[in-house]
Amino acid sequence: MDTTTSNSINTTIQRQKAASKSTWVSVIVNIFLCVIQIITGYLTTSCALVADAIHSLSDLISDAVVLIANRFANIPPDENHPHGHYRYENIASFFIGLLLLSVGLGMIWNSVHQLLLSEKTPTDIHYAALFIALFVLIAKEGLFRYLLAIGKKVGSTMLIVNAWHARSDALSSLIVFIAIIASIMGVLWADSVAALLVGAMIAHMGLQFTWNALQTLSDLAVSPEEQQEIAKIIQQTKGVIQFHQLKTRKSGDFIHVEVHLEFPEETTIKTAHDIGLAVSHRLKAKGNIIDVTTHFDPISTDHYPLD
Repeated sequence: MDTTTSNSINTTIQRQKAASKSTWVSVIVNIFLCVIQIITGYLTTSCALVADAIHSLSDLISDAVVLIANRFANIPPDENHPHGHYRYENIASFFIGLLLLSVGLGMIWNSVHQLLLSEKTPTDIHYAALFIALFVLIAKEGLFRYLLAIGKKVGSTMLIVNAWHARSDALSSLIVFIAIIASIMGVLWADSVAALLVGAMIAHMGLQFTWNALQTLSDLAVSPEEQQEIAKIIQQTKGVIQFHQLKTRKSGDFIHVEVHLEFPEETTIKTAHDIGLAVSHRLKAKGNIIDVTTHFDPISTDHYPLD
């Protein structure tokens, strides 16, 4: 086993462990917050807290999707999946995006419905609900920052998407916090307006995640900046004179590369193969490129400028 392959395996194992640990932390935190919100909401007659607890269940669904995707995405390539199972991450991101979109649209619908009501009856909410709402808000924001940091550390799009889902839940808790303050102060419409704005933000975020996942599932190429970086690595590889038809496609957080290398027509197959292998090793050393396919094109020496 060469160094490049070993590094790739270590990176995959690190990503899998980080995803599993951070997601279980999220599961435990969300279960705890759901329980205290339901109990407090019932005892203090706060419908907002109970509703936020129900909304928090979407995070548990998201966590379950991440755990399942993390389990399957790291299965080694097999006969039916010769390129690996990395796109399970994109599938998970797609469903999390849909979940965010549905939550956002639901918040918009409910807030508009509340704004259109002709009569609103004030609710006598205990101050304990306000303190619990603040605690939940801080806890969910902390969970978001934890998940985002882990996702960026291991370079996992799936974990980053799940972190932003946790942020959407924190925003929902912010709405509840504002709603309770508004109810206590007698401003009954403030929570509906705020819910409408945040619901639109969450829906937009979900639409963006869903669209990006669909793009990757449809063989999206890397960004122009990363394409230039890959081209630079190829060009700087010893023995490479020229190349063309550089193609890339994403699979999860990883990249497949295909490129045509040009060689003088008298170049031996062994020499061309060795140079192509050097290109492959240098590209895989980036860490996120898992497969490199090189094609050899013989070109007349008349096409190359002589030094």
